[in-house]
Amino acid sequence: MKNKINFLISILTCLIISSISTSASEKIKIGLLLPLSGENKNIGTSVLRSVSMAVNKIDSSKLEILPKNNFDDPEQNYKAAKELYDNGVRVFIGPIFEKNIKNLSKLNDAIFLSFTNKLEKRGNNIISVGVNALSQLEAIEKFQKIEGFDKTICLIPEDRFRDEIEKGLSSTNIKLKKKYFYQSDPTLLTKRIEKITKYDRRKQNLADEIKRVEESDEFNKEKIIENLEKKDTLGKVNFDSVIISAFDETLKSITTSLIYTDVTPKKTYFITLNQWFDESLLNEDSSQNLYFPSVNKKNFDEFKQEYFKKYSTEPNQISLLGFDMVGLIFYLSKVNNFQLNNRMFDQKNTFKGKIGLFEIEDKYIKHVLNFYKVENNKFKKIF
Repeated sequence: MKNKINFLISILTCLIISSISTSASEKIKIGLLLPLSGENKNIGTSVLRSVSMAVNKIDSSKLEILPKNNFDDPEQNYKAAKELYDNGVRVFIGPIFEKNIKNLSKLNDAIFLSFTNKLEKRGNNIISVGVNALSQLEAIEKFQKIEGFDKTICLIPEDRFRDEIEKGLSSTNIKLKKKYFYQSDPTLLTKRIEKITKYDRRKQNLADEIKRVEESDEFNKEKIIENLEKKDTLGKVNFDSVIISAFDETLKSITTSLIYTDVTPKKTYFITLNQWFDESLLNEDSSQNLYFPSVNKKNFDEFKQEYFKKYSTEPNQISLLGFDMVGLIFYLSKVNNFQLNNRMFDQKNTFKGKIGLFEIEDKYIKHVLNFYKVENNKFKKIF
């Protein structure tokens, strides 16, 4: 009986060792679903190149990258995914655009790392890896706690981005005094800012005060009037900070309008969302002292330099995500004894990539972002 038990234990041990050996020798197959032709070819090519850079950096014979052109089309994307799936691929980087995730839920034991930054889950096997609104607002919440301001207003565009901001705000503990919605039309925008800042009333307050002093018997009233005439308005606004949900020219229009209404970043915190270190902000007077969350700038700059050195062109911003996704998959597969399946994104984990810190749990990825300020025509790191 004892010999029989020992024999069974030996067989079981051999099976376990064999299983481990097989797992360790298996390739880590990663499918890439990218637009490699058409109008978004440059974005797809940039991501493909960044993935290649990551593979070279990791330098492991286990990694096998299998790229497919999805033609930026939902049906073609599913066809490409199904071909790779039938070839044993269970982890995918892509698609880049949200419209192309259609039908991917049919491949329910595979995982797709989509570049979208939308908070809403589109399927149990699709994980959004973009820098979403929640990650950005959590960094703003941290900044608010550090600086101690508590009369924050938030300017939210009346467009498809509105829902993302509102969802993000509801999931944080940002102390918010009030939300205001705006339309990006320049004329309507200026009038909206004037109303929010009570510009007309504050301007009238100044005119009334000048008239009062003129008609008074106050000592040295000429000097008082001279000082008053140097002002644009009289009276404070009822907020100490403003979160501006805007980008590009709309952001510049809002900061310009705020300054026009005598609300300056010297007295009020101007905070916006991730601007990917848009260098046009450095030359804008209205953008000085502007705060924003973003990826790790030092790492981002290093990545861009390496990319340019290799390909003689600038990378697309989201290609940095492609670079980090290879490292993330390799790391999680290593933790999972090189078993690739969708469950490896369930357990709580952290991964430090080029972008910064990733937090993974329950098939959800969140970015722990840094915080920056535009100051003296440079980007200054706050934390």
